[in-house]
Amino acid sequence: MNGTMTARKTNLDTLAISLLLGCCLFWGLQQVLIKATLAEIPPMFQASLRLWGATALLWLWCLARGVPLFSRDGSLKSGLLAGGLFAAEFAAIYLGLQHTTASRLTVFLYTSPFWVAVLVPLWVKSEKLRGLQWLGLLCAFAGVVFALREGLSGSGAPTLRGDVLGLAAGMLWGLTTVVIRATGLAKISAEKLLFYQLAVSAAAFPLLSLALGEAWVWHFSPFAATSLFLQTAVGAFASYLAWMWMLGRYPATKISVFVFLTPLFALLFGALWLDESVTPGLLAGLSAVAVGIVLVNRRRAT
Repeated sequence: MNGTMTARKTNLDTLAISLLLGCCLFWGLQQVLIKATLAEIPPMFQASLRLWGATALLWLWCLARGVPLFSRDGSLKSGLLAGGLFAAEFAAIYLGLQHTTASRLTVFLYTSPFWVAVLVPLWVKSEKLRGLQWLGLLCAFAGVVFALREGLSGSGAPTLRGDVLGLAAGMLWGLTTVVIRATGLAKISAEKLLFYQLAVSAAAFPLLSLALGEAWVWHFSPFAATSLFLQTAVGAFASYLAWMWMLGRYPATKISVFVFLTPLFALLFGALWLDESVTPGLLAGLSAVAVGIVLVNRRRAT
């Protein structure tokens, strides 16, 4: 995702590294927070509260900073498409966490750069894959299949349905990035780009919740209230806005390497908080996926 392209830098400074580490750390924690809160708040309703809150915070932020959200700039159709894909991604995440562990789902979610590498060249011919990049694709595929096989037994907590939903979420995230890169969305402000995604999702999720017959619970425990606050203010608002700001200011290839820390943080938090098992197969799959995506995103030699 891209915000306004100003004062672009060639290297990551202390501010960028600190923001990236903070974002990845929280994104790893976020899946565990969602999973732990499912016992009290149903998934689609939980997502609805989070998205409505983040949309309101972003709107207030834009009012305070004078960022226009409703000017006619030709981005409406592509913005709605990106918002729809974003909503589908989070529906897959929240539903998937009912059927698999937070750490496993995060591994599959962060195959997103792999999907981007496969799909972007279909629209942007200059990004066709070569040599080691194809090897990286095969490595990432092998890692996903190796981790996915543990969900086939049905004897433990992880299930194939949850793993597939996590993989679908990663694909939808990748498709969102493809839409942004292939349309004029890359030229609008980071705030407006995020607003499209949050607002469309906020409109869709209450309908999904009602369609699934979820109970709308309005009395929250202190833990659930804290979880919702963190998911809303830090996750859906501050971290996503910071991420898009950085993509507009720093080299995307150097930033993207940091997202591989997120599954590691999710594994750590899942093991420490939810007593989720960290199997050798899952670690091997995660390692193969990370190596594969790094190879895919390597700079082409000049």
